[in-house]
Amino acid sequence: MDGRLSGRVAVVTGGARGIGAAVARALAAEGAGVMVADVLEDEGERVAAELGAPSRFVRLDVRGEEDWAAAVAETERELGPVSVLVNNAGVVAWGAMEEQSLASFRHVVDVNLQGAWLGMRAAAPSLRRAGGGVIVNMSSLAGLTAYAGVGAYVAGKWGLRGLTKSAALELAPDGVRVCSVHPGAIRTSMTASFDDSYVAGQPLPRFGQPEEVARMVLFIVAEATFSTGSEFVIDGGVLAGPPVVLSSAG
Repeated sequence: MDGRLSGRVAVVTGGARGIGAAVARALAAEGAGVMVADVLEDEGERVAAELGAPSRFVRLDVRGEEDWAAAVAETERELGPVSVLVNNAGVVAWGAMEEQSLASFRHVVDVNLQGAWLGMRAAAPSLRRAGGGVIVNMSSLAGLTAYAGVGAYVAGKWGLRGLTKSAALELAPDGVRVCSVHPGAIRTSMTASFDDSYVAGQPLPRFGQPEEVARMVLFIVAEATFSTGSEFVIDGGVLAGPPVVLSSAG
């Protein structure tokens, strides 16, 4: 398929559902060969089958060095050198700090932060072999502000924001751009238990859709060619502040 990404090879972690699946579809629609990477094998296989050749699925636990080495090697063998890496895999654990176990805290940070670090480290040689490329790290609005009850998630996403900037500086000489995306309330399985009152106070009072985040990622990959170390916010206006109606009455 011809498109803006024709001939490019992308790895999308957490690609089996939600934002990751939407990103995989958006990249494939523009001609990229996509390696859908996830621990959810059945769902991941279905997404890869939907995308069609040359896209593939690989089982990947982003917390593991060996998993990452195997996933990059399989991508190169099946599709070619990686030129786009989307570190999207993420988890959350709810609960006050004093109620959360150390194991739970480590699990969230290991997936959300360590997983992205391992991915960038594993994919960097492949990106060089491809002649350069783009890494998109899926942070969060929680990487720009804070929320009570999700301390591990906030810590990991703030860390990913900083890691993105460090990697951007390191990899720029190799022609690799690295940016972070910061979604607000997006309607995925992570927010399935939230009703519309959660977003009622936003300037745009609705949940975002995974496809809207995917379009942001596609813009970074295909169009934002002078951006690296940059933060792209897609939050319904939350960071702008609550809506205020000014009146000349009185």
